[in-house]
Amino acid sequence: MTAIEPPALRAAIDLFNAGRYLASHELFDELWEASEGGDADFFKGLIQAAIALHHFQSGNLEGAAKLYSGHRRFLAAFLPHHRGLDVERFLGEMQRVCRPVLARGAATDVPFDPDARPLLHRFEERG
Repeated sequence: MTAIEPPALRAAIDLFNAGRYLASHELFDELWEASEGGDADFFKGLIQAAIALHHFQSGNLEGAAKLYSGHRRFLAAFLPHHRGLDVERFLGEMQRVCRPVLARGAATDVPFDPDARPLLHRFEERG
């Protein structure tokens, strides 16, 4: 299998940041299948984050809650940044946005706010 070039990662990030979680999942999946070594877990984490947010966006709060911990487990090994992405910031944004989903009662509806959605940011050195 040939390696996916960096443009595929940029495209997946752009789709994710546009709230097109299923489409970004497909590209992250291709990157995962083409990855070797530790990068496989990195892409698994991004896949799970995308699907968790897709579930949240679609109103499937149970599905979102189930996938939430998986993305954190996979991405924690890549703190604070990996492949140019600010993993630490992303995990913080995911926690902020998904906290109401995780803390809800059984009959509580939690609306998805597209303006507050987590984004994948490029890591910038802080000086």
